[in-house]
Amino acid sequence: MRRFLAKNKKLILLAILILGAGFLLRIYQLTLLPIFADEAIYIRWAQVMRAEETLRFLPLSDGKQPLYMWSVIPFLKLFSDPLFAGRFLSVLSGIATIVGVFLVTKLLFKSQKIALIASSITAISPFMVFFDRMALVDSMLATTAVWTFYLATLTAKTLRLDMAMLTGFALGAAFLTKSPALFVAILLPVSVVIIDWPSKGKEKLKVLLRFLFLAGVSLLIGYGMYNIMRLGPNFHLLSSRNLDYVYPYLHILETPLDPLLPHLGAALTHFRLMGPWALLALFVLGAFYSFKSKPKETVLVLAWIFFPLLAQAEYAKVFTARYILFIVPFVGMLAASAFRAKKGIWGWAAGAIFIIFLLHSVYINWLLLSDPEKATLPRSERSGYLEEWTAGTGIKEVSDYIRDIHTQFPEDKIVVGTEGYFGTLPDGLQIYLNGLPEIIVVGIGLGIDEVPKPLAESREAGNRTFLLVNSSRLGLKAKEAGLTLIAAYPKAVKPDGGREALLLFELD
Repeated sequence: MRRFLAKNKKLILLAILILGAGFLLRIYQLTLLPIFADEAIYIRWAQVMRAEETLRFLPLSDGKQPLYMWSVIPFLKLFSDPLFAGRFLSVLSGIATIVGVFLVTKLLFKSQKIALIASSITAISPFMVFFDRMALVDSMLATTAVWTFYLATLTAKTLRLDMAMLTGFALGAAFLTKSPALFVAILLPVSVVIIDWPSKGKEKLKVLLRFLFLAGVSLLIGYGMYNIMRLGPNFHLLSSRNLDYVYPYLHILETPLDPLLPHLGAALTHFRLMGPWALLALFVLGAFYSFKSKPKETVLVLAWIFFPLLAQAEYAKVFTARYILFIVPFVGMLAASAFRAKKGIWGWAAGAIFIIFLLHSVYINWLLLSDPEKATLPRSERSGYLEEWTAGTGIKEVSDYIRDIHTQFPEDKIVVGTEGYFGTLPDGLQIYLNGLPEIIVVGIGLGIDEVPKPLAESREAGNRTFLLVNSSRLGLKAKEAGLTLIAAYPKAVKPDGGREALLLFELD
C-alpha cells in the first residue's frame, strides 16, 4: 500500500482535487433553486413508498421507473429537508459519473493525463453541475450509462463472464431508472469493435462467439432486472405512457426532418450555453486527433453520443437539455482527447480552448450557485425551472408559515387548497408537510374562477383554510371572493417583462 501511495501520489492528489471540486460545486447552496415540478412528484412518491411498503412500485402509475425513488428513501431518513435529500442523491450520482469517466477514458485512451482532464471536464461542466443538483432521474441515468459503457468495454477486452455479469447489473440499473436506457442496451454490443482480435480465422470466430455469448448474458441480466417491475400493478403503463413523449416508429418515413432539425438546433444551443461552447470546440479537435491514433475507440464513443442524440431528436415530442444529459460525459471523453495533439499549433489551441472552458465554466457555475436568475440558461430551462408554474418558488416559505400556525394552534385543522392535482402543487407543498395529519393539502384543479366548493365548506366548518395558486391561473377578484392575501412570491422575470408569482390567500 505504501509503495502504491508513493508511486501514485500525484494522481491521488489530483483525483482528490477533482472530486472535491465536483462535490463542492454540487453540494453548495443545494436548495437555492426552487423545487421543480418533477422533483416534487418524485420526492412525494418516495415519501409515500417509505410510509407504505405495498406501494413500492407507485411510480409505475405514471409510467415511471422506481429505482431513483427507492434510492431517495434512505436519504429521507438522514436529512430533514426532503428537497435536500432528493438532490443529494443526484450529487452522489454526479460524483460516481466523474469516477466512471476517469476509468473509461483511461481504459480507452491509455492515458492518465487525458483521463484526469476528462473527469475534470465532467466535474465542472455547468451542463453536468446544473442537473447533478436537481432531484431528477437524469443524473442517475447518466451514471448508469457511463458505468455500463465501462463494464461493457472491459467485457470486450477481457472476454470474462464476471465482467459481462457486472455489465448486466449496470444495464439493469439503467432500465430501472429511465426509459432511454433502451439506447444503452442497443449500444452495448457495439463494443465488439474494440476486441483484440487474434490473427487466425478460426480463433476470430471463437472470440466473436464468446463475445456474443457474453453480450447475451449482459442483456439477459439487464432485462431480467427490468422485469422486476412486473411485480407492480401498472407495469403496462411503462410502454403506453412512453407514447405521450415519443412519436411512432414510422414517423421517420412521414416527416424525417421534423422535428429532427429543430431539435438538433436546440441540442447545439444547450451545449453552447451549458457546455459551455468551448467544450464543443475541444470535442471536434479531440475527435479528429483520437480518430487518427485510436480509431476503434473513437468510433465507439461517437456511437454512444450520436445514436441517442439523433434518435431522440427524431422521435421526441419535447426536447429539453436533461434528455441528452447522459451523453455529455462521452462528449467530455473525446474533448479531453484533444490533448493528444501535444505539439505545434493544435497543441497550443487545445490548451487555450481548455482554459477558456475552465474560466467560462467557473463563471456560469458561480451564477448557478449564487444567483441562478442571471445564468445564461437555454430558454426552455429558464422558463421551466425559474419562470413558469413548474418552478416552485415560495413553496418552502408557505410550508414554514403553515407549520408555524400548526405549532401555535396544534388542535386546529388546517386545509390548504392548491391549483392542480399533481406536480409542483400540491406535491411540492405535501413533501414539506409530510407527517402532519392535522394539515390537509387538497388539489382543486386549474383556472380558479371562483372559490372552490371544498374550500368554502372547510371554512364554514371552522377550519383555517388557505388557497395557494399561481397568479396566471387566478381568474377571480380576491377581495370580492373573500380572500385575504397573506404573501406573494415572485418568480424570475420573463423575456416580455412579465412576472409570475405564487400567491397564498386565506379565506375570511
